[in-house]
Amino acid sequence: MIKRLLGEKLSARFNDKKAIVITGPRQSGKTTMVRSFTDQRKETCLWWTGDDFEVRAMLSNVTLARLKSLVGEARILVIDEAQRIENIGLCIKMIVDNMPGVKVIATGSSAFELANRINEPLTGRKWEFLLAPFSFREMSDSAGLLQEKSLLYHRLVFGYYPEVVTNPGNERPMLKQLADSYLYKDILVWENIHKPERMEKLIQALALQLGNEVSYHELGKVTGLNNETVEKYIDLLEKAFVVFRLRSFSRNLRNEFENLYVGAKTGLLDQFSSLKGKEGHLVYSDFRSLEVRNVPLPAGTALVVANSMVKHNLTHEYNERREACETAVRILRKRYPTITALRDVSLPQLQAAQADLDPVVYRRALHV
Repeated sequence: MIKRLLGEKLSARFNDKKAIVITGPRQSGKTTMVRSFTDQRKETCLWWTGDDFEVRAMLSNVTLARLKSLVGEARILVIDEAQRIENIGLCIKMIVDNMPGVKVIATGSSAFELANRINEPLTGRKWEFLLAPFSFREMSDSAGLLQEKSLLYHRLVFGYYPEVVTNPGNERPMLKQLADSYLYKDILVWENIHKPERMEKLIQALALQLGNEVSYHELGKVTGLNNETVEKYIDLLEKAFVVFRLRSFSRNLRNEFENLYVGAKTGLLDQFSSLKGKEGHLVYSDFRSLEVRNVPLPAGTALVVANSMVKHNLTHEYNERREACETAVRILRKRYPTITALRDVSLPQLQAAQADLDPVVYRRALHV
């Protein structure tokens, strides 16, 4: 079996109480990898699959007492194709919050649908990972670097889907089967698309422009779709792992706030403070208007700085807090359609919507 690098990351996150959520394209090897991972452990493991009607019915409106009975003595609970289970996010939340010692591993081939079902209930309660098809490094570790380099052109043509790699000589029929069986399945179900031929035409147009800049307007003329629909379809294709958008680089600070290189979406607050700091003044930064100015400190003001000696992992912890705030905005917008950020929400408005928000999301929104 070809060793997956993600297994090491799962081991590193296994002993805390958070759920592990693994997404990736259909047939990328999620079930095989998780089964291999759980087989190597001594803990009792229970498997549920969202493809099973009985499992979906069993977890429909399930209570905590019923969940405890169903999980029993299992220490690992694997939920495969979790996106197919209604309210799966709430089920996992109840287990994480109330059943210490049970590790939940959920997999899903639909990032779009699974995200909708788990993001709000599991804010701060999950680790998320993406499992793509085999990588060059994984294949080199398995078959040897020289052999894999000799197959590079072949891999560029046919890709690294496990079934394609493990069935040499049958690459074309295997890829056709994957495309016919899975490629459009999720997309057509999610959005109830009535004209799949337009979607197929859009994919063909994109395939002819790989590596080039594309225009939604030009794609719309080729496919007979308006710009808004083209953008919507491409967004769906990306969430179904069919395409990946590499956005153009911009020197406009408004478009480059997030420092993606370190994995923490921390913006430019520290940088602005360093560049614009002035003795005896505060730095007023408005990231909506990009206004930056110095504000004098009142006379006699003293600032106390304390080091708590507590280490923080900004890559995950800050991102989780930001995700909670973005979740709050999405929910609050249903009540107050004109808001675009928490700065637009008054304290009375937030308090009025408290029942709509998860307690963790509410506390983090209240802090802001």
